Amino acid sequence: MTKTGSSKEYDLENRTFIFAKDVRSFVRQLSKTIATIEDGKQVIRSSGSVGANYIEANESLSRKDFLHRIKISRKEAKETIYWLKLIVIENNEMLDKERERLANEATELMMIFSAIMRKSS
Repeated sequence: MTKTGSSKEYDLENRTFIFAKDVRSFVRQLSKTIATIEDGKQVIRSSGSVGANYIEANESLSRKDFLHRIKISRKEAKETIYWLKLIVIENNEMLDKERERLANEATELMMIFSAIMRKSS
């Protein structure tokens, strides 16, 4: 469920935007250690890149460029999962559940981009 309260967001540009905003909100709640600061920077970059590349795909001038940007969006979603898993959360069940929710959303986005790639090939 997105933080906006709807069950699923079908506008992919908006869904990826909400995802990136939710990741930023999550990172702001983390304890400030060297590891979480660095991992937080990485997860912020990759989560924002998911939507940015999807927007670029929608503005592409060729089918080849469209597929390339969709592949990058999928790659960035997968990378976001990696960084989320690396972030250490000690004794905070709420943050751990939020990380799991974000990782699930990144996985769903990755599967959506995979489906777009299959249908566009």
